Amino acid sequence: MKISVTSYSFGSYINEDKLGLMGIIDKAAEMGFEGIEFSEGGWSNGLDPKVAEAIKERCAEKGLEIVSYCVGANFLSADLDAEIAKVKRHVDFAAAMGTKNMRHDMAGRQLLTRKYSIGYDDALPIFVKATTEITKYAEQKGVGTMTENHGLFSQDAQRVEKLINAVAHPNFGALVDLGNFMCADEDPTLSVGIMAPYAKHVHAKDFLWKSGVEINPGEGWFRTRAMNYLRGAIIGQGEAKIYQSIQILKNVGYDGYVTVEFEGAEDNLKGIRIGKDNLARFING
Repeated sequence: MKISVTSYSFGSYINEDKLGLMGIIDKAAEMGFEGIEFSEGGWSNGLDPKVAEAIKERCAEKGLEIVSYCVGANFLSADLDAEIAKVKRHVDFAAAMGTKNMRHDMAGRQLLTRKYSIGYDDALPIFVKATTEITKYAEQKGVGTMTENHGLFSQDAQRVEKLINAVAHPNFGALVDLGNFMCADEDPTLSVGIMAPYAKHVHAKDFLWKSGVEINPGEGWFRTRAMNYLRGAIIGQGEAKIYQSIQILKNVGYDGYVTVEFEGAEDNLKGIRIGKDNLARFING
């Protein structure tokens, strides 16, 4: 396995008054990463292909592979065709950057406010239609597409597995986030065991956990689906069982990139550095 880092991990360091977009590429290379992932944000400047080309050139100069590009989507929006078209524009941007993988979401948290037809099986045919059209389009561009256990509605391992098998296209697979299953109150290692065979890419992310029967711990914590509390942590210092999940991935023969994703309370550069060191030990252990 190789270790990469996502732009999301750098937090506000991506702002131009700090490191900036090109600066985080330089910093990733300086920290010894072999690859970098980009998460959709204001830096993309309206999906300007000149920005994609600049990223591609800078990463090549620094010896970094662009391993993935992550974008949002909501296929349960009022205008499905418009949402599909938007994601296709992201595919074009990913192709211009030179990455071979792009993750898109399925739906947003607002689904939880609906009062009928909110079961995953109700949404699945819509997800399959949109995802199949997008992954066939992306295949022509040399980009593989992925779904992630992300966003609460399409986060459980069995739901994501059902989606992948319903799409049943060789260009589509899973971005397995080792920590995100905790947002749906699942044991991460049991869920990784289900999802590992479908992995095209992996995020290593860790969380601290507190029971929902306790009073809110305060700033930095958020609620899971079952109203427990999570807070981002440095990889290896939380309760996501990252070491065990890495062994599960090894057991199914996964040998791709594992991306450091940090969203804890510590300084981002510190969290990235310690998380990378721990992840390397887990992979080599």
